[in-house]
Amino acid sequence: MHHFQYKADELYCEDVPIRVVVEQIGTPCYIYSHATLSNHFNVFDNAFKSVPHLTCFSVKANSNIAVLKLFGSLGGGVDIVSGGELFRSRKAGIPRERIVYSGVGKTVEEIDYALREDILMFNIESTQELEQLDRRAAFNNTRARIALRVNPDIDPNTHPYISTGMKKNKFGISIENALRAYEKAASLRNIDIVGIDCHIGSQLTEVTPFVDALKRLRVLIERLGQAGIDIRYIDLGGGLGIVYDQEVPPLPHEYAAAILHELGNGPYTLVFEPGRVIVGNAGILVTKVLYTKRSPAKNFVVTDGAMNDLIRPSLYGAYHYIQPVMKAQREAQIVDVVGPICESGDFLAKDRGLPMLSAGEYLAVMSAGAYGFTMSSNYNSRRRAPEVLVKGDRYFVIRQRESWEDLVGLETIPDFLLG
Repeated sequence: MHHFQYKADELYCEDVPIRVVVEQIGTPCYIYSHATLSNHFNVFDNAFKSVPHLTCFSVKANSNIAVLKLFGSLGGGVDIVSGGELFRSRKAGIPRERIVYSGVGKTVEEIDYALREDILMFNIESTQELEQLDRRAAFNNTRARIALRVNPDIDPNTHPYISTGMKKNKFGISIENALRAYEKAASLRNIDIVGIDCHIGSQLTEVTPFVDALKRLRVLIERLGQAGIDIRYIDLGGGLGIVYDQEVPPLPHEYAAAILHELGNGPYTLVFEPGRVIVGNAGILVTKVLYTKRSPAKNFVVTDGAMNDLIRPSLYGAYHYIQPVMKAQREAQIVDVVGPICESGDFLAKDRGLPMLSAGEYLAVMSAGAYGFTMSSNYNSRRRAPEVLVKGDRYFVIRQRESWEDLVGLETIPDFLLG
């Protein structure tokens, strides 16, 4: 469910016409619904209310500090993968004890920062990282709480670029080597083992891979207990999918029922890292039609939104439903929706049926709240889009559109080129 609906043939976000926002803010522009964000978080979090748990929103999905602040106010934590995401999270007021740090390539600078912040735990992805963390904890005169990210070799049946739990993926420690890695961790003086972590992929539309992964974790947890290593936190990652087109993903309560049935009773706090399932359908990208163009082979709708604004279609061949902001009964046509960037891969949709469009009309690219702005760039020296949060009948600019000066603000011309 989301709060983007037509009223009298005009698209609204909650009680605000999209047209009103973009006439003031311009396009391209990201717009998020406060009601949808809140509802999606609460539905997911409440699905596990019967057991101790922590819902750590995956910052990489949408890292705006206003969005993070909202989830923190609802009792959520965050899953981070960089020092920058840690900085954002603390800036948004996320308590340190609700922060888990994942990622395969944590630098010394980032590790030291997270140790100083005394976060809940590090999800460790290799034995070399484990040794580095032990050294940095000693240097900082502290101890580091850790979980090992275990790769269970489960096929999540998703796009290969967002599959993370198979042997061929770069993530985690293989389940065959996990016991030895835990024994290694137990031998280190500045490491406290507190949990186990597993994340098998993103945009999963079936419960079975999650359950299969948990079954393998349970066997490992039992072996760890026999070795005298107790687990307090089970971090099951994220990955629950959403509807972009015709998918039928499980609902959060169905996902929770399957997980809790498999896990049974245990002295664990469950940690989850949902991202897309909370923010994906809570945001849209609005773009303006610049030109329409016909060729012998194709019809094109050229918009001011481009692959630098929303790269998922170009990168993954991902589908996003597109609809006009102002709906009218018009003849349909098959078009490619493309942007101004000098790449043939710059498109938002291919061979899409849309009503006949004219220059100046606005289009809403749906389900753009996850991995939209966070994956945007300045390619072709394009300014990144603003972000807007709608609450009821009001809207708030939570990120300004970049200026031309922002594009060069960190650059300098050396003296030898100025003579």
